Amino acid sequence: MKAVDISAVLTSAQLLVSMVETRRATRNGNDHGVDSTAPQELAKIEQQIGKLESLDGQSDDVRKQIEELRERVEALRKDMSHRAAWIKTELARHPQRPYFLDYVEKIFTDFSEIHGDRRYADDPAMVCGIARFHGEEVMVLGTQKGRDMKQKVHRNFGLPNPEGYRKALRAMQIAEKFSRPVFTFIDVTGANPGLGAEERGQAEAIALNLREMARLQVPIITAITGEGGSGGALAIAVSDRVLMMENAIYSVISPEGCASIMWRDSSKKELAAEALRITATDLKELGCIDAIIPEPDGGAHADPDGAAKLLFAALEHHFAEIKSLPVKELVASRYDKFRKMAQFFTEQ
Repeated sequence: MKAVDISAVLTSAQLLVSMVETRRATRNGNDHGVDSTAPQELAKIEQQIGKLESLDGQSDDVRKQIEELRERVEALRKDMSHRAAWIKTELARHPQRPYFLDYVEKIFTDFSEIHGDRRYADDPAMVCGIARFHGEEVMVLGTQKGRDMKQKVHRNFGLPNPEGYRKALRAMQIAEKFSRPVFTFIDVTGANPGLGAEERGQAEAIALNLREMARLQVPIITAITGEGGSGGALAIAVSDRVLMMENAIYSVISPEGCASIMWRDSSKKELAAEALRITATDLKELGCIDAIIPEPDGGAHADPDGAAKLLFAALEHHFAEIKSLPVKELVASRYDKFRKMAQFFTEQ
């Protein structure tokens, strides 16, 4: 190969690296920052580097440029690994990601909503109702976000108030009374930080749900479909099976909140996301969830119907496993599962 060909291949590889570096430098925390093509491009660049290194007749300057190029690619791969958890966070928050009522429409039939907590008000951020799953009567409940600003305000940006958790508990107690299995869906940033929520006893409402769900005498399955934040998520997640979609997250605090506390700098959110181990893969390894639900290429927002089919298949599989178990065995197993979480032992 001629020297001019070596120069052309080198220039092409340098241009590709510069393009990937530019896209990653301009990431701004929204969907445009999710760079799904970078791994393929880096693989192509590495092939070009390997081809260049195998050529004879290279000058010292060319060898130096090839080495610098390889170092830039290695730095990008390290950065991509570092940001993997944050990319999942961005996908979990995607504005076009299917919400609870979208899945209800595609997975369940004969949905009839239940309103109010019989104490204070009806909370639109927590939706509960009776439905049919494969012809079997079940109770379905979950957090609901809004699409446009009017819906977001109506749904309180998907943040339930205490009356929302009390409505959810009322619905679950109705399910227990009539021996109906419970399906819960989670996509919530966290517990409501508002003053009104604290005044109306948010901590007590969440704690009561945890206790009552632990001993509820019916099968319970939870699916984390987007964000699973803090006590706002856990309040409806004490279940026999906790399933998590591939690009969902589940954590005690948001990455931004963690970064603000640990480093006094919310811009370190990507580092915090990695350290928190909030992805489905991490949580499956830690034993905090029971299974990971795959998503269509590009995420659930890219193919909502495909995502619903995958979610339906997972719910069907796990429901078949637990619905025939004796109630006492089911409750004992549920209690034991949550009691054993976060237990670590070291050998002497």
